[in-house]
Amino acid sequence: MSDANAPWLVVGLGNPGPEYAANRHNVGFMVADLLAERIGGKFKRAQKAQAQVVEGRIGAPGPENRRIVLAKPMSYMNLSGGPVTSLRDFYKVPTANIVAIHDELDIDYGTLRLKLGGGDNGHNGLKSMTKSMGPDYHRVRFGIGRPPGRMQVADFVLKDFSSTERKELAYVLDRAADAVECLVIEGLERAQSTYNS
Repeated sequence: MSDANAPWLVVGLGNPGPEYAANRHNVGFMVADLLAERIGGKFKRAQKAQAQVVEGRIGAPGPENRRIVLAKPMSYMNLSGGPVTSLRDFYKVPTANIVAIHDELDIDYGTLRLKLGGGDNGHNGLKSMTKSMGPDYHRVRFGIGRPPGRMQVADFVLKDFSSTERKELAYVLDRAADAVECLVIEGLERAQSTYNS
């Protein structure tokens, strides 16, 4: 199977359970939910992995149409690598066709950055994925900014967005979903020039 026909695995990183649903650390899940809505799919439990998945297609009919598997690992953030590797193997996805959507402390809130490969920057979800399959997958980094004052990073990422942030959240999530679609259909360079702010 040539890479042009290989599916894409788009992974929203987050923690399972209603108590985490609106946390900053769960923006990956939020973007994945939005993408699932766009392709008219509902998340179901994966047969071969500890994850929820939606299969579908994005892009106009024709050569730009791409098969996509959206996934939300149900293993907690620091163990994301296991479910992602299982899904990669089951769907026969090349590592270069994997996209991780995650929160990023070192980028201002509302800013997006896309890249291929690189370090984990202390992010436990990325750390786990890289340990399982190497660093050569795409990342859609969703800026959440640094914690205010002396607040610990762990407390900050496990808190919900502030009321001020929530005013812009729908717009930024929408833009992140657009960025994922652009990356999958048109490639990294085009997505970076359009969405890296």
